[in-house]
Amino acid sequence: MDAAYDGVPKYHRLKRALVERINEEELVEDQKIPSERILIDEFNVSRITVRKAIDELVNEGYLYKVQGKGTYVKGTKAKQDLFSITSCTRDIIAHGMEPRRKVLNLEVMKTDKKRSRQLEIDPKDNIVLIDRVYYADDLPLNRTIAYLPERYFPKLHEHDFSSQSLYEVLEEEYGVKITRAKRTIEAVLAQGETAKQLQVEEGKPIILFRAVTYGVVNRKEVPIETFKCLYRTDQFKFYIDQIRQ
Repeated sequence: MDAAYDGVPKYHRLKRALVERINEEELVEDQKIPSERILIDEFNVSRITVRKAIDELVNEGYLYKVQGKGTYVKGTKAKQDLFSITSCTRDIIAHGMEPRRKVLNLEVMKTDKKRSRQLEIDPKDNIVLIDRVYYADDLPLNRTIAYLPERYFPKLHEHDFSSQSLYEVLEEEYGVKITRAKRTIEAVLAQGETAKQLQVEEGKPIILFRAVTYGVVNRKEVPIETFKCLYRTDQFKFYIDQIRQ
């Protein structure tokens, strides 16, 4: 063993070796890394050591796991501008991936004080709930739960949102011009149904967006949607394009 590694834990040596291969592009974006058995034999380490090294590289953003398939090199293909307002479907297509959606729930329901305030509607009004998981090339990227005023979008719940983009429906069928959004972002831990649908372990960090989206309805700008969106951090990156004034 190289003297440079004297006193360095075995899992850390393996991490360094894998990071070096990534940096030298011996392992490239979205390439599957060698199997546990190959790494065990090559580095003469235990399975526990391999798994610890890989788990840390996943947490540090070098690798990502696909359930039932293996571990891959994380790249930068899937990223979103924090300041842009685009549908998840368009984001996925823009990055050269095939979009797919699974509808978990779609219903008309009574609003509550919080959402009636956010949407600036009467507390007695109904809202449309759309709960979906978005996939890119069959990998789950995010779970988005949206609420929209039924008064602006009658019969919205009759659409098939497993095959249709919500924003395209709002723009093309209801004549809404989407104008702006107020967003917050925070790190949370994956739990329950969200962890299951995103295929991540419970307790893993994910990104939570909350937002109120505005649009022009009948020549007046109003809140048209409030949503929360939970993203896998190993599959999606966010960036801010800043310009010095």
